[in-house]
Amino acid sequence: MAHISKLAALQRREFLRRASALSVAGAAAPWALQLAAMGEAAAATAPGDYKALVCVFLYGGNDYGNTLIPYDAASYQAYANIRQQLALARNALGATALIPQMALPDGRQMALAPTLAPLKPVFDAGRLAVMLNVGTLVQPTTLAQFKAGNVPLPPKLFSHNDQQSVWQASNPEGATSGWGGRMGDQFLAGNGGTTFTCINVSGNAVFMSGRQAVQYQMSSSGAVAVNGIAKPLFGSQACSDALRGLVTATRSHWMEAELNRVTARSITAQSTVNGALAALPPLQTAFDASSSLSQQLRLVARLIAARGSLGVSRQVFFVSIGGFDLHDLLMTQHPVLLGQVGGALASFDAAMQELGVAQQVTTFTASDFGRTLSSNGDGSDHGWGSHHFVMGGAVRGGRFYGQLPSVSINGPDDVGQGRLLPTTAVDQLAATLARWMGVPGSALSTVLPGLANFSQQDLGLF
Repeated sequence: MAHISKLAALQRREFLRRASALSVAGAAAPWALQLAAMGEAAAATAPGDYKALVCVFLYGGNDYGNTLIPYDAASYQAYANIRQQLALARNALGATALIPQMALPDGRQMALAPTLAPLKPVFDAGRLAVMLNVGTLVQPTTLAQFKAGNVPLPPKLFSHNDQQSVWQASNPEGATSGWGGRMGDQFLAGNGGTTFTCINVSGNAVFMSGRQAVQYQMSSSGAVAVNGIAKPLFGSQACSDALRGLVTATRSHWMEAELNRVTARSITAQSTVNGALAALPPLQTAFDASSSLSQQLRLVARLIAARGSLGVSRQVFFVSIGGFDLHDLLMTQHPVLLGQVGGALASFDAAMQELGVAQQVTTFTASDFGRTLSSNGDGSDHGWGSHHFVMGGAVRGGRFYGQLPSVSINGPDDVGQGRLLPTTAVDQLAATLARWMGVPGSALSTVLPGLANFSQQDLGLF
């Protein structure tokens, strides 16, 4: 009997571990993922000290060459010579040319893509920073070391799935926790509403899964309902009540009991978050109703406004937009995508000011990788390093951070075809964000196991 009890305990622990792992199982099972994403009931009052981190992931590998464009005459000419038919016209860049608070070296100038124009006022106001040539690295790596092959490199470079995972989790595809979720682990004890520590508004991402924290998935319109309970089943409230009883009743078998306990918490959390959102006054900031990314960020803004009802002092959010794998049609599709990104981020910045929490919310972009600077004819191919944005009232914005790469093929920053060798690691950016969130220095190695390979662990963004 003792052997059977011990086996049952082991089975129960394995079930609990796998239930948490449902959060990285994929978007095909939203109901199951919703069940797995439960924490404790929300506290009645949120702590006064609040911070939130928002990851905006650009799936497919954003083309850095037409996101932040060389604008000084010499650099632009080099860019135009390399990109050829992919080059944006210089006379279209004047309105988005950036004048940073600290000038770039050698008289270099950069401009935002024209459709990112909504972000220029945010940069000028000091709430937006540009992070130059950031990407996945195992350790600081020179071009000579890369060519010699005598340093460890991120696994499966230029592979979408693997590099998405390395960006989000510091491990290749198959990782079960990401640094956003591991950051969330650090704040569970301080959040009354632990369910709402890590919220994903775009499906499922390993970035949001911790070792204890489980991502709570929502759609841009609110909490995902448990069908048959949120509204009458077959038109009958009695049927819905019967279903609720079946899926929440106490069970004698440990697996059934655990599943029903998680289901009951899911129903409670749905009621809590929908009630909290319904009680809010409407946001005055306009968000583009035709843009999925804008609507995702609008929900994030409303959830931040509801932080008191949700009982949270620290939150990590994830939103995303796809379509950036532009091996062709780059000149027609990329500007549209960047227009959605620029409009959504600008609206979110305005909403944070409206809510009076701009100093307490930091937003950053990320992507699988950058792309080649050289053209393949109608688009660009998979690359490595890329440029990204960090936005928020606490950010020392109006500046560029990191090293501005040479505009060249086979130059000092190029591993081939204008693929940038990153000069700033994702781990360094993540550590900077984690410190701002309040992760203690002693816990950084837990959140970012590879951070010890980098001597600079704070990029000075805040």
